[in-house]
Amino acid sequence: MSSEKCFAKGSPAPGPVPQDRLRLYSMRFCPFAQRTRLVLHAKGIKFDTININLKDKPDWFLEKNPYGLVPVIETPAGEVVFESMITSEYLDEVYPEKKLLPATPFGKAKQRMMLEHFSKIIPHFFKITSAKRKGDDVSGLEAELKEKFTDLNNRLVKEKTRFFGGDTITLIDYMMWPFFERLEMFEVQHCLNHTHELKKWTEYMLEDQAVKATMHSTDNHRVFFKSFQDGEPDYDYGL
Repeated sequence: MSSEKCFAKGSPAPGPVPQDRLRLYSMRFCPFAQRTRLVLHAKGIKFDTININLKDKPDWFLEKNPYGLVPVIETPAGEVVFESMITSEYLDEVYPEKKLLPATPFGKAKQRMMLEHFSKIIPHFFKITSAKRKGDDVSGLEAELKEKFTDLNNRLVKEKTRFFGGDTITLIDYMMWPFFERLEMFEVQHCLNHTHELKKWTEYMLEDQAVKATMHSTDNHRVFFKSFQDGEPDYDYGL
């Protein structure tokens, strides 16, 4: 089964996962769940989606992941895997066609190190939008974000590649992309203006079929994010 509308507390639990596919527990506007959806689409894996109301979670979902977060992958055997990077690496290992991680241990380590670095950039997006909402000066925060983007740009310049793992998309590109898709929603798109190679990377990413299959419009992102900031997230917006 697949359901675009989210399941909330009191919703009936879905049945067993069919033998020929996986099940993804997700939320339509979650950037972390989008990471896993990108990998599923990129590798051509059959899957169904169950979207979860993250403010009013079903008890049966909390039994699968006590932390109450998405993404969560469930297999026909009842195996449950969660966290965006862990689910993505799991999928790349279990479904070896079109590998997204490098073959060497050092290559894998480089991607994990880069993701660790990028994870320290993510809070800037939310700090800037929160400060703007309160009417605070964001020039200092934006300057910090521009420095972070300069560093990412310099990595592409140094490697002389289209993507962060080479001239084809690898896992690190998909792990970073959901936040770049939301730059206009965060109102920080202008912080890319000085980064020629990083801007080109965003253009290359927009040509990817998995990106096209998982993305939302900026308008939809904005409406959902405002509802989230207001404390009443509209998980089913647009359906």
